[in-house]
Amino acid sequence: MTEGSGAIKAVGRGAANRRGAHFVAAPGRLDAGAAGQHTLAAMVSLPDFIRGLPKAELHLHIEGSLEPEQMFAFAGRNGIALPFASVEALRAAYAFAKLQDFLDIYYQGADVLRTEADFRDLALAYFRRVAADGARHVELFFDPQTHTSRGIPFAVAAEGLLAGMAQAERELGVSSKLILCFLRHLDEDAAFATLREAEPWLDRIVGVGLDSSEVGHPPSKFAGVFRAARERGLKLVAHAGEEGPPAYVREALDLLHVDRIDHGNRALEDAELVRRLAREAMTLTVCPLSNLKLCVVGDLADHPLKRMLQLGLKATVNADDPAYFGGYLAENWIAVSQALGLTREDLVTLAKNSFTGSFLAPEEVARHLAAIDAYAQAQPEIA
Repeated sequence: MTEGSGAIKAVGRGAANRRGAHFVAAPGRLDAGAAGQHTLAAMVSLPDFIRGLPKAELHLHIEGSLEPEQMFAFAGRNGIALPFASVEALRAAYAFAKLQDFLDIYYQGADVLRTEADFRDLALAYFRRVAADGARHVELFFDPQTHTSRGIPFAVAAEGLLAGMAQAERELGVSSKLILCFLRHLDEDAAFATLREAEPWLDRIVGVGLDSSEVGHPPSKFAGVFRAARERGLKLVAHAGEEGPPAYVREALDLLHVDRIDHGNRALEDAELVRRLAREAMTLTVCPLSNLKLCVVGDLADHPLKRMLQLGLKATVNADDPAYFGGYLAENWIAVSQALGLTREDLVTLAKNSFTGSFLAPEEVARHLAAIDAYAQAQPEIA
């Protein structure tokens, strides 16, 4: 795509933080009657175009939005001593060579969440950030076993999060749905116990997911509990193909019968699997900065997102655990767009994928798709 047809120019890190449209002289010949005068054409910066673009976030672990400042604040109000001297010391610990390095500190951080107010405040802080990033809808994960295992009742986490979600919709206009995730490093009996414990809230929980340590814990380990969840009318998603092999993606499809694949990067190693994912229009919830931070890719320039789009895969962009991985929703969009040279058309496709891949009702999806089209048509070229 040429510059004139809306291609995105490369912009540096400093430019990624600019706000507001700016004006540049339009290229081309000046009419004789306008000698010495420049016709100005409005252009919008890449960050501003992305932040204004209506979008949904489909892969967000709410416990992973716990910022160091919040961790210290919650620890203080709950009388918990942290093994870090300061916010700076805690941030310095966010150097991960692999998924397990992150999970170790993630579970340690979650221990400060003790009351419904903690979970409500955590959710609200996240929603305020994502609303500023242009999100209109969020489907967020939570890990009840992380909390029940340390004596926090299921009701505390569920009610606190649901209260924060309701307040965010009232005050920010961001709708949301809640997905209960099973921890795959635990056994299936523990997952069944969690599903039974969740029964009183299943009318307010849209689905179940599968997260935590992937390698060595294939989706097949949880086929029974996913079948039980499906019988209860819940939607099904699972992390697969982040660190685990393409075979894990196949298991998620064939044994868990998922509605969505979380991550899915390594599916690209299997050409037939890629064709199947494209043919079935299976949504992939891709997390660029997470992949970079956890060394799934060595450089964002090597990230497979653009190739996914070229192969016809229904990819989306998400933040995963933004407090730990260095970026919320828009920061992921901006960083990967700059690194891969995504076009305006790519960005619109990603935004539409985020709604068509959601668990919203068809009429709600249609409303969001219309908003994307209206926004894209109203925006000038991207500088």
